[in-house]
Amino acid sequence: MKINSAEFVISNTDYRKGPNPTKPEYAFIGRSNVGKSSLINMLCSRKSLAKTSGTPGKTQLINHFLINDTWYLVDLPGYGYAKVGRKVNKSWQDFIVDYILNRENLMNVFVLIDARHSPQKIDMEFMQWLGEKGIPFSMIFTKLDKLNTTEKGKFLKAYQKEMLEVWEEMPLHFISSAVSGIGRDEILGYIEEVNPLFGE
Repeated sequence: MKINSAEFVISNTDYRKGPNPTKPEYAFIGRSNVGKSSLINMLCSRKSLAKTSGTPGKTQLINHFLINDTWYLVDLPGYGYAKVGRKVNKSWQDFIVDYILNRENLMNVFVLIDARHSPQKIDMEFMQWLGEKGIPFSMIFTKLDKLNTTEKGKFLKAYQKEMLEVWEEMPLHFISSAVSGIGRDEILGYIEEVNPLFGE
């Protein structure tokens, strides 16, 4: 898929105030500081479409971007150690849950996982929740460029081993690097395959 246009549409905390659900939509979410904004910018070949920051938890709203006038990319707030009050953090969780469960044109949730770390409880629990709710999702392993050659050969097998203790099979997954562009064609190719299924 070639990205010809990518434009910001709206930010909000209420899925009902998003764009009319007349186009397929893909959400990106992960723990704070997983490299989500950098990945989105890499996918869209834009340097600052999504705001990047060294401060975890920078994204605090549901951000909609219209891609090629045909589908929406949604940047969701990260979960984890964002430096906000507990009450505020709980409200984030509520509106994210509302969005995921009720956004009728949501085709897939991309769960971003930092390839440098072993499976984290919060990621495992989130993916299990998606599975229990019947929400289509896939995994994107980020920051592959941070691994050395030996680590690159081992991390996925180790992750699969732990995942298969809970899952019957490994969920669909992609390997990526916002620095080198690895994974871009595969992720966009998957979106291109799924888009025609919208409305069926």
